[in-house]
Amino acid sequence: MNIKISTAQFENKSGDKAYNLSVIEKLAAEAASKGSHVIVFHECSITGYTFARKLSKEQLLDVAERIPEGESIQKLQEIAIKYNITLLAGLFEKDQYDNLFKAYVCVDKTVLKAKYRKLHPFINPNLTPGNEYCVFDIMGWKCGILICYDNNVIENVRATRLLGAEIIFMPHVTMGTPSTRPGAGFVDPQLWENRVADPTSLQLEFKGMKGRDWLMKWLPSRAYDNGAYIVFSNPVGMDDDQLKNGCSMIIDPFGDIIAECHSWEDSFESAVITPEKLTQAGGYRYIKARRPELYRDIIGQEHSPEQKVVWLDDKTI
Repeated sequence: MNIKISTAQFENKSGDKAYNLSVIEKLAAEAASKGSHVIVFHECSITGYTFARKLSKEQLLDVAERIPEGESIQKLQEIAIKYNITLLAGLFEKDQYDNLFKAYVCVDKTVLKAKYRKLHPFINPNLTPGNEYCVFDIMGWKCGILICYDNNVIENVRATRLLGAEIIFMPHVTMGTPSTRPGAGFVDPQLWENRVADPTSLQLEFKGMKGRDWLMKWLPSRAYDNGAYIVFSNPVGMDDDQLKNGCSMIIDPFGDIIAECHSWEDSFESAVITPEKLTQAGGYRYIKARRPELYRDIIGQEHSPEQKVVWLDDKTI
């Protein structure tokens, strides 16, 4: 059956879960009133993200919550019940042993449907990587989650698709980050402060290689190559001391953008997801044509993964 999904963006406040949840509720209510079945928010949308690079383990433990018993998950459940909508949002998680994770959850009016832990976390050295892919059901659709950098390791996207995911949620806090790519890097926060008087200069940065142009180098290909719907969510405005440019969007299995946020305010855009494209798009044929006997041992060969993927001190990811 068809499903209507909204992807949102807003300027979160670092460590202010009550405020961030209030925005999540506001946007969820509006999306539900317009017929959306699902609304999707960015990585660490509940807690804030970039400020965590400055936190000690003890400070991060204070911000993190247990899942599902934490107050934020309970609040998401209340929102889901009140507006009859499925929500996806992110936060820092702690377990019973005080291990810390970057988590992302899916909650509907009945249950915590899914919890995913980021496979490649790097904002704080006290974070523990997750070790599992995540595939679950929303209204008969098989869905997966991959957080930010997880999607740059292309094997993760293919693995999630091969596990059955037809829709892959890709929450991010990205763009306007350090990079060796020419033309990329931080966006000057002063442009955000001056956005009313001079929107043009900000748009040039947001749409250029520091922002959307970089995203277009790779994000549509994840949908196209795998024949899957991609739901990308990202904050807009200041996240701690870094400026993010939103561009939350939904991409179909053809690699075409079918919804995209352009506002600098708290907002969302929606698209109706239809099953026909899953088999019409080229990715469906490519997956069927695979010959894993040729590359099984190559892709699965032993190697030493890079563990220092950081930009804690303006280093390059």
